[in-house]
Amino acid sequence: MAIDTHTTTTTTTTTTTTGSGAAAPAPANDRLTGRAKLVLFVLCAAQFMVALDFSVLNVALPALGKDLGLSRSALQWAVTAFALPSGGFLLLFGRIADLYGRKKLFLIGLTLFGAASLLATLAWDPASFLAGRALQGLGAAVIVPTGMSLLTTTFPEGPLRDKAIGISGTLLSLGFTIGMVLGGVMTDTLGWRSTMALLAVTAVIVLALAPGLLPESRTPDRPRLDVPGAVTVTGGLLALIYSLSTAAQRGFGGVDVWGTLLAGLALLVAFAVAESKTPAPLVSLLMLKRRTIAWGNFAGLVTFAMMSTVIFVLTLYLQETLGLSSFRTGLVFGVQGVASALAGSYAPKVIGRFGARRTLVGSLLGQGLLTAALLAVGAESGALVATVAVSVASMFHLGAIISYGLTVTSGVPDEEQGLATGLVTTTQQVGLTIGIPLLGVLATTQASLFDGVRTVLAIDAAIVLAAAALVGLGLGGRTKKA
Repeated sequence: MAIDTHTTTTTTTTTTTTGSGAAAPAPANDRLTGRAKLVLFVLCAAQFMVALDFSVLNVALPALGKDLGLSRSALQWAVTAFALPSGGFLLLFGRIADLYGRKKLFLIGLTLFGAASLLATLAWDPASFLAGRALQGLGAAVIVPTGMSLLTTTFPEGPLRDKAIGISGTLLSLGFTIGMVLGGVMTDTLGWRSTMALLAVTAVIVLALAPGLLPESRTPDRPRLDVPGAVTVTGGLLALIYSLSTAAQRGFGGVDVWGTLLAGLALLVAFAVAESKTPAPLVSLLMLKRRTIAWGNFAGLVTFAMMSTVIFVLTLYLQETLGLSSFRTGLVFGVQGVASALAGSYAPKVIGRFGARRTLVGSLLGQGLLTAALLAVGAESGALVATVAVSVASMFHLGAIISYGLTVTSGVPDEEQGLATGLVTTTQQVGLTIGIPLLGVLATTQASLFDGVRTVLAIDAAIVLAAAALVGLGLGGRTKKA
């Protein structure tokens, strides 16, 4: 359901009927009203909160393990317990929201996330903490697709949606970066529990504002939920994320890693078969045949996976090779966050001039070239080169995030926005999960960490540059701004 996002009342507007049956006025221009800004604030705050949760705990893991009695090998579950449900259930909850109400599911997700954050804050043993993290992940799996589909159905396609997705993408990137800096500061001053308490407080604030501001929307009809598709895709994603997350800690030699990896792939194949035979699929195979959706999500997967890998190996390089403190390392990523914010403010203008598709290809190209520039760092110096290169690379990365989201969701009818945005957000979560296991392990298993970091950066840059070429070819040589 679209809200009134224009600022004049003298211009004649047209209306369309949304899934909730309400008339939605078409915007007369690209300026946001005060209410529209509040709606955008609520949706972006929720996305920012989830992004923050991905990184705020990372630097607190040693203190957390010591306090709760988690061994070093078990610390991975502080991350994996969140990643499993947050990535595995995204498509399912995106579709449920389409059918039964996006606002309703969004509020349920916020409530669950806030309660889970409180449980993690008050955790008295490893089991209670990991339960809180798993429930946080489940809440995130509800919040992310419903929040994104509320955004795309609230702000109509065009300059307003470009601006809204630009702000959302900026905050998504900033949340991940700020979490790394904020987590260290809060852990040193207030203890690791403060990082979880921050998330609980944020959830309460957003939950207090959301009911009175957000419109309800759903598909006009209520087809049956695709149970076989839901079971196979959720099981497949859970198995895939588990295997790759475990491989990041122990390598690919374990039987459980290969077993769950193969099981995950088999379930995803079964999912594709199930979707081809059901009249109301969880994911329309026809939708996946659209070039914008297929190649847009491929680009999103690459940009998230490869940029998360760059941040991981640079953290190792700065602290273990150059000997920088956690605080100084945080400052490097703080500069990166500022650069991302600047990119987010200009990205909608660039997209408006060149179109989302060309911006997407150009952003991937820039990210790849700047990642290659990081090969100039040395074994004894290179902090300045790393700061500048990763900051500019992040600006292109932010451009890729925004333009791929627009590429995938543009032209998709409101009743399928949950499916489209579910694919977008699943791509984000899987990308954030698989990059480090697939490439980061190369940096930590070689005899020389510095040599391992350079190897990873070279492969990373090559993958992004190849993806830029493939996406350019896949989306075609159209010159229109789309």
